[in-house]
Amino acid sequence: MAIFKRGKTWWTDFSENGQRIRQSLRTTDWREANHREKELIAQAKEGKLSASGRSFARLGFTEALDRYLNDRALRVVARSRRTESDHAKPLRKYFANVPVTRISAESVLHYIRVRKERGISNVTINMEVGILRRVLKRAKRWSIIADEIPHLPERRDIGRALSQEQKVKLLKMVGAKPEWDTARSAAILALNTTMRGCELKGLQWSDIDFMERSFTIRRSKTAAGQRLIPLNSDAWDTILSLRGRAQKLFGDNLQTDWYVFPHAEGFTKPEATRPMSGWRSAWRSLTRAINCPACDKLQSPADACADSKCRADMRGLKSQLHGLRFHDLRHHAITELAESQASERTIMSIAGHVSPKMLDHYSHVRVQAKRQALDALSSKPIDRRRSWTGRYDTNDDTIAAMPPMQGSYVAEKNGGDDETRTRDLCRDRAAF
Repeated sequence: MAIFKRGKTWWTDFSENGQRIRQSLRTTDWREANHREKELIAQAKEGKLSASGRSFARLGFTEALDRYLNDRALRVVARSRRTESDHAKPLRKYFANVPVTRISAESVLHYIRVRKERGISNVTINMEVGILRRVLKRAKRWSIIADEIPHLPERRDIGRALSQEQKVKLLKMVGAKPEWDTARSAAILALNTTMRGCELKGLQWSDIDFMERSFTIRRSKTAAGQRLIPLNSDAWDTILSLRGRAQKLFGDNLQTDWYVFPHAEGFTKPEATRPMSGWRSAWRSLTRAINCPACDKLQSPADACADSKCRADMRGLKSQLHGLRFHDLRHHAITELAESQASERTIMSIAGHVSPKMLDHYSHVRVQAKRQALDALSSKPIDRRRSWTGRYDTNDDTIAAMPPMQGSYVAEKNGGDDETRTRDLCRDRAAF
C-alpha cells in the first residue's frame, strides 16, 4: 500500500484480494489521508469496493440516478416508481453531473440546509436523502459519510381518529353533492372495513362473495393485507349501490375481472377493465367545504358568500374536516374496533396487520373511551357537576369507599415489550 500526492491531493494505491484499488482520498491533510486509507482497506476486506461499484461511482450523478431508478422500477409497483421519481427531481437538479465520487458529507449537508430554507418538511427531505443514500450505497460510497448525515426528526402525528360529531358531519357531507358520490361510497367502505384506498381501487367483482356477504382483498400494500372481510349492513348496502351503478353504466352482465370503482367514471367513456385513479379532487373539495353562516349555502372557502344576494363575510371560516386524509378513515375504523374490546387477533385479521406494534401504530384510543375505562375502576359513580373543594378528603372518598379485599389481584401489562410506537414500519431507516 502507498499514499502519494497528485497536485495537492493525497491518493492511495493498494491491492486487496487480488484487486488493485487506486483512488483519490479527497484531502490535502496527510493525517486525514492515512485515516481514510485505513477505512478503504477495511471496506476492501469486507468486499465493499467491488469493480462494479467503482465503475458506477465514476458516473455523473444524473446518469447514476437514472440507472438506479431503472433498476428499481423492476422491483416496485407503478405508484412507488412515480413517487420515487418525483422525490428524485430536486436531487437531479442540485447535484446535476457531479461525479458520484465527488459527493461528500459537506455537499449532502448543504443540500439539506437548502431544502430546509425553502420550507420543505423533514419527512420529504428524509425521503430525498434516502434515494441519495441508496445511490451512494450502490457506488460503495455511503459508508464513508453515513455517520455525518443526520436523520431529521419527523412529526409524531401518525393519523387521526374522528370524534362522533366529526363522523356524523363527514357522512352528511359526502352525500351533499352528486359529484362526490364515488368518494362517499369509498368513505363508507373504509369506515366499515378498515380498507386502504389502494385496496378499494383494486377491488374487482370477482373478489365479492354475494352469498356470504364478504369480499377478499387480493391486491394490497403488503402480504398481510391479503385477507377476507365480512360486510356489515352499511358496507353491504354500499356494495349493492355500486353494483346498481355499474349495471347502469355497462349493462346487467358484469364481468368478474371488471373493477368495482371503474376508471374515468363520471366522464364520457368509463372503462370497467381499468381501476379508478382516485377521488382526490372530490375528497379535497368535500373536506374543505363550508356552509355560509347567513344563507347556509354549501360552498368552497372564500372571503364572501358565493350567493350574489347574500355575500356574507366568510373570512376565517374553516371546516372541522379540513386536513382529514382519506387514510385517516382506516385509523378511525381500527380505533373503533379497539374501543369495542375486540381482541387484537380479530382486529389484525380484519385490518391486515402483522404485529401488535403495527396495531398500536394505527389505533388512537380516544379520551372519552379512556375516561369510561378509568371510571369503571372507581368504587362509586363520579358526580362531575360537583365543584372542586380545594382539598382531598381521603377518609370519605378513598378508604371508606374501598370494599374489603376478597383475594389477590393480578396486574396485567398491556402493549409491547419496548412500550414504544413506530411512525412508519415500512420506511427503511437502517442507515440512519
